[in-house]
Amino acid sequence: MEKLYYSYEDFRTDTRKLLKKLPENEFDTIIGVARGGLTLAHMLSEALNIRNVQSISTQLYDDTKKRECITITDTCSLEKSKNVLLVDDIADSGETLKALYNHFTLTYPHLHCKTATLFYKSSSIYEPDYWVKEAAAWIEFFWEADFTPALS
Repeated sequence: MEKLYYSYEDFRTDTRKLLKKLPENEFDTIIGVARGGLTLAHMLSEALNIRNVQSISTQLYDDTKKRECITITDTCSLEKSKNVLLVDDIADSGETLKALYNHFTLTYPHLHCKTATLFYKSSSIYEPDYWVKEAAAWIEFFWEADFTPALS
């Protein structure tokens, strides 16, 4: 499978593009999908001055191998939240974002939830509300490639 390296400079540029797409002052909470969405969630929270940043954990892949079903670990505290931005790095198959959107709709019916990613694949079953680039290859994000211990 072809891999495309995604550098910090690309990330910074694309995060700024994503910020221009987001409505001003709409969100009071950002939820980063662990692990891929956490870096983007942090940067968006800084830029939007949103201090209520939380995370939710999902597992759909073991390395690059897809599991049969998704596991969601929700430790969010959203009683005071109204408008949530759910953030991940990529809508690859779309299964993670679709499952999380459905989870939030059922678990927290008082929330208005929107989704954002850096990348979207046209084959995804879920299209985020906001995204920057269409992905045609496996994206190797700098936080994976640059900070993962070498196997040799």
